[in-house]
Amino acid sequence: MTASPLAALPAEQVLKTVRTYRQGPLLTVELHLPEEGNAVGDAMLDDLLTVLDHQDPGVRVLVLSAAGDAFCLGGDRREFPQHLDADPTGDGIRVSGKKALRVCEALTANPAVTIARVQGRAVGAGVGLLLACDLRVGVDTATFRLPELALGVPPAWGGLLPRLISEVGVARVRELILTARVFDAQEALGLSVLHKVVPADALDDAVMAWAKPVLRRPASAVRVTKAMLDALSAPTRLADVSLFDPELLTAVLTGRRAAGDGR
Repeated sequence: MTASPLAALPAEQVLKTVRTYRQGPLLTVELHLPEEGNAVGDAMLDDLLTVLDHQDPGVRVLVLSAAGDAFCLGGDRREFPQHLDADPTGDGIRVSGKKALRVCEALTANPAVTIARVQGRAVGAGVGLLLACDLRVGVDTATFRLPELALGVPPAWGGLLPRLISEVGVARVRELILTARVFDAQEALGLSVLHKVVPADALDDAVMAWAKPVLRRPASAVRVTKAMLDALSAPTRLADVSLFDPELLTAVLTGRRAAGDGR
């Protein structure tokens, strides 16, 4: 197991599924459902929005980390049938999908430089969360998978697909999505899913090697540069249909339920 980068500090904020740790202008947001592989359900989305929507403007670097052996094992699929039982029209799935979009956009558009600190497995929505970050470092034993098709759903979570295509390229993304195969940290590095791969005992040093120079730069220059990078990368996502993700997921799952294949 790889410990949290700020495990020795008292948590600044303890929510049901997320904890935060603050060191001056550096904020670590830790997914904290280790017994469930940090699977992303509505409670975690709500907690992440609580943190990100009320982020102190003094935060200049945000590290997204995870407790336990896995970074994130994807969306909590147990909630899909629960939502459909509560409302067969799929409104609960639609609401959850919109929350996922808001979380990923809050990371992408964050005024702070965001760093994903990845260990263990990153699956589906977990890949979506780390891709929403500016910089991504993972341990050399980390693995990644996009299993949506194998689970009978489209890759429609939090704008995952357009981000993947923008960062990785459509040809490679097509193969990863259609085969739903596992790929390792070195391949993730080659695909630009990760920017750096390190041994487990060097993970925190790698995070700080990025954070320290950012913290030395003038805050206004960093904010403007991030905005410029986001604006210049936008043309590569002209066909970004992320806003339809909640509707696509809802349509597929309600259709499966209607056809007797919803569980």
